[in-house]
Amino acid sequence: MTTSFEPLNLGGTTLNNRIVMSPMTRSRAYGPGQAPTEAMAVYYAQRASAGLIVSEGIQPSVAGQGYPNTPGLHSSAQVEAWRQVTDAVHERGGVIFAQLMHTGRIGHPSLLPDGLASVAPSAVAADTQIFTAEGLQPCVTPKELTPAEIEQTIADFVTAARNAIDAGFDGVEIHGANGYLIQQFLSDNVNLRDDEWGGAIQGRIRFGVEVAKAVTDAIGAHRVGFRISPGNPFNDIVESDLPNLYGELLAALSPLGLAYVHLMEGPDRELTLQLRKQWQGAFILNPFTHPNPTGVDALSLVEDGTTDAVAFGALFIANPDLPQRLQQGGPFATPDPATFYGGDERGYTDYPTLG
Repeated sequence: MTTSFEPLNLGGTTLNNRIVMSPMTRSRAYGPGQAPTEAMAVYYAQRASAGLIVSEGIQPSVAGQGYPNTPGLHSSAQVEAWRQVTDAVHERGGVIFAQLMHTGRIGHPSLLPDGLASVAPSAVAADTQIFTAEGLQPCVTPKELTPAEIEQTIADFVTAARNAIDAGFDGVEIHGANGYLIQQFLSDNVNLRDDEWGGAIQGRIRFGVEVAKAVTDAIGAHRVGFRISPGNPFNDIVESDLPNLYGELLAALSPLGLAYVHLMEGPDRELTLQLRKQWQGAFILNPFTHPNPTGVDALSLVEDGTTDAVAFGALFIANPDLPQRLQQGGPFATPDPATFYGGDERGYTDYPTLG
């Protein structure tokens, strides 16, 4: 029986264990031009005992930013600043992938330079609000991407992936979940296109697949993961025919030989098992445990073969040495939601370890 505390080969990179730190937006990129800070290096290094750290969402372009103080990977200053983070993680024996996250229509004009607008497959505003410096604001109607702009957006992902490797990341995770740009292309209610980037399933999966192809060509498939969240309504997303939609997506991604697929699960475990059976590569699962955070019980999902590794989110915020705590069954500190987004070291780097 395999346990969560055994090594895992991830595209040729050996993880020390099968406990993954899930990507979590923390909105603390206070450096010039949304660059990481020294505090971010401390934060990630504290959690380097994870088998794999997947960073917070990093915008691959200026237009890809959807929240205040989220970091980018599209400038030389950002690349240089990320090196202090990856160096700190590697010094403690950790492995870290950069999550590339283009938020698409989830954003606000106040977050972007003059002349830039949030973009999407179609000009459909999200029925949700976004955090800004002036407080919560409704999302505005995005600009519909032209075919040429779609190709440029794919090129932006490629540039960011190359920048990630230059910055010392071990790989990248393409964010195709949580209602952001790639899932907007997958959806029924945002992608209203009738060209080759929309319509039937093959058209709706095309953008995510083309991003994955271009990134793997640039940095190697062994350095690329892909995150999905089938049926997740977050950020006003509607998807239908999930088994076929995501079955076709994984079938198109499979020949690329990606390092892993990372599934953020909804309440349908049967769909998870179907996709797990279909995907021949490494499989990371962030299990559905709502309303509670993923806890020690999730380790059994590795033991019974449901997944190769388990991703933990909120519990990693308050427990920087989470693998050790999981191995001994606790105790577990409780994270403070008031400090999740923005702020100083409180609720960020001041959670103690068992030592």
